[in-house]
Amino acid sequence: MKKTFLLLTCFVLFGAIAFAGGNPIKERMRQRLPAIMGMKDQGLIGENNRGYLEYRSSNRPNQQVVNAENTDRRQVYQMIAQKTGSSPEIVGKQRAAQIAKRAPKGHWLQAPDGRWYRK
Repeated sequence: MKKTFLLLTCFVLFGAIAFAGGNPIKERMRQRLPAIMGMKDQGLIGENNRGYLEYRSSNRPNQQVVNAENTDRRQVYQMIAQKTGSSPEIVGKQRAAQIAKRAPKGHWLQAPDGRWYRK
């Protein structure tokens, strides 16, 4: 029950922090989304089990986009952890689980045990 509550709280706070109107993190993430989705659709990157993007190929286009996205995610996870009394690592893992549930077929995901798979 406590884990479910924390997961729900993290999801709500992630949306509130990352996607609140006028938030510069929200705007940066929104602008990067088409490039990120394109790389995911091509199988170049996937979502690891810590809530961050990771290359799945030796071909690494748009490295600056991936790095910037991971930097912003880290900031959001830190803000959520601070508000919930959790840790950024736990928040990231919970976010990874949310992303995996919503990921489209064909995207790369990393299971909690570290195994990579295509949905």
